[in-house]
Amino acid sequence: MPSSTYALTEPQSPPAPPRPHLRSVPPLAAPGTPATDDTPAVPRAGSRPHVRPVPPVPPARASPPSPFPDDPDLLVENLVRCVVEILAGARELDQVSRWVTEDVYRTLHKRVVLAARARSAHGTRTRRPVFTIGSIRSSSPAAGVIESVVVLHGRGRSRAVAVRLETYDGRWRATAVHVL
Repeated sequence: MPSSTYALTEPQSPPAPPRPHLRSVPPLAAPGTPATDDTPAVPRAGSRPHVRPVPPVPPARASPPSPFPDDPDLLVENLVRCVVEILAGARELDQVSRWVTEDVYRTLHKRVVLAARARSAHGTRTRRPVFTIGSIRSSSPAAGVIESVVVLHGRGRSRAVAVRLETYDGRWRATAVHVL
């Protein structure tokens, strides 16, 4: 019988790395209370004095409530982009239902149906429109109302989209959208 030259020993794990030196951290003082230090006033020779900086607490300021909840220009830009893509058939109308009133939704639905019929009559495929957002002009004729005009630059032509936003339940809703 051949003899085995291997000894039965348990596999040895690699040595554990040395543990880092940890020191205890004193508890933080509550904001606005002076920090008390338990370290001696005179540091020992060769040691650093223990200094705990206390960050200044800014005074509480009550910001005045804004009549306009969010940035309306950003909302107008995104809404116009979505409306143009909806009319081109590249996006569903339900995606903007939260930001438009029922009248605007019904008007957009009619235009979507007409655009879909026109595409099927001509035999054209649905494509995502390629355009860049030009200038955005906004004005506020009354408190809680923003009227904006956005210029879109496409390959063949430029278009203008007029949007009227009004606040409703603390957020903007489009009460009128006209693609010119």
